[in-house]
Amino acid sequence: MSDQPRPAKPLYSNVSPAVPSPCINVCRLDEHKVCTGCHRHVEHIREWRSADDPRRRQICLEALALKSQAQA
Repeated sequence: MSDQPRPAKPLYSNVSPAVPSPCINVCRLDEHKVCTGCHRHVEHIREWRSADDPRRRQICLEALALKSQAQA
């Protein structure tokens, strides 16, 4: 048996360079549970970590639509 310490386990990460997070570190939910920074619904924010690239693209499109509605 080796006396070498085990390397630390990497933290879970599903960071995708193909679809960067829309988060801008302005994390505040409005009365509809939509972030005023990235315009994602709280459920989409929770889903982001486990979402694949196509789903992330869809979340971004929905956030863009919510942003447009907020600015109208």
